[in-house]
Amino acid sequence: MRILHTADWHLGKTLKGQPLLDDQIHIVDEIFDIIDDDKNLDAVIIAGDVYDRAIPPADAVTLFDETLTKLAERKIPTLIIAGNHDSATRLNFGRELFARQGIYIAAKVAEDFQPVVLNDAFGEVYFTPIPFFEPGEIRAKFFGEDDDPLTFDAANKFFVDRAREKIPAGKRSVAVAHVFLTGGVESESERKFVGGTANVGAETFAGYDYVALGHLHRPQKISAENIRYAGSPLKYSFDEADHKKSVTIVELDGKGFVGTKKILLTPRRDVRIVEGTLFEILKNEPRTQDYISARLIERELNTFDKLSGIFPNLLSVEFCLRQNFSYDDSAEENSHAGGTTLDYFAEFYRKQTGEILSAEYRAAMKDCLEQLARDEREV
Repeated sequence: MRILHTADWHLGKTLKGQPLLDDQIHIVDEIFDIIDDDKNLDAVIIAGDVYDRAIPPADAVTLFDETLTKLAERKIPTLIIAGNHDSATRLNFGRELFARQGIYIAAKVAEDFQPVVLNDAFGEVYFTPIPFFEPGEIRAKFFGEDDDPLTFDAANKFFVDRAREKIPAGKRSVAVAHVFLTGGVESESERKFVGGTANVGAETFAGYDYVALGHLHRPQKISAENIRYAGSPLKYSFDEADHKKSVTIVELDGKGFVGTKKILLTPRRDVRIVEGTLFEILKNEPRTQDYISARLIERELNTFDKLSGIFPNLLSVEFCLRQNFSYDDSAEENSHAGGTTLDYFAEFYRKQTGEILSAEYRAAMKDCLEQLARDEREV
């Protein structure tokens, strides 16, 4: 059996306020190109966080509607679970109808859980789709009010143990989950939980031939080759700039897990960080449509306007000032000698930034103070 493992589409997401829908349409089209090029796919997985928020924008819903239609037309069984960004109620809409088209959506925890059973040339493969849930949901459905609260780890173990009771001995099996497994590498764009309260041990999923995970945006394995995060198909924060985004092809033979293959994705626009002085960046960087975060090691005036000339999609400018700065002691003495407002501001600036106020900044501040003085006289 060949399975396409994807996760964390986050339809409707923005980056520093920049809508990413066109980029998501492009990457979904690319995923369908992969599906169409692989003539032997037996199943597709979306392991949670279909949407970026519980009430997604209308155009994101439209994109997912079109995606479901294309999947149904291709008659490839598809398993979709809710992630922690999704609304279980909204994603659960039409579940029974979709199942008749081979699209299996697990958005809510069901007391009468049943696995999804697919077949290949070697027989049956049992899939356990595990939607994201809070431990309190498991406690409310399966335990009494007097029972102790559950951790994420204990709640997931309880659910998986019940689910495995429905899988006959010796049958191949795949778990689909949206959890934070202990040992995973996080990114900025993932929703965080307090401390390690959301951690789930990889041993919880012992017994499955493959564990298709969502939640962490960096593609990675956890403890073993058969426990993997597919990662998000796009870079959703600047700390993901070094990620190589991909989808994963999983292969099972008659005995179980064989291996995985990553297929790299090519975004419409990359997400990049450029660093240096303003002069260095303007000199060395070509004009690009990529989403850019500029990190400057010296302060300059009007940096955003100057950089926008070569970076039309400049989303942020940060000043990462050099450490171990040096300054002329005489400048500090002179700042107190005259005792002018400008001198005191220069000293304040030095203490806050670790830099001497440049001539350009000093002139701009001088103009500002003189204008304030004129305004005060006119009043």
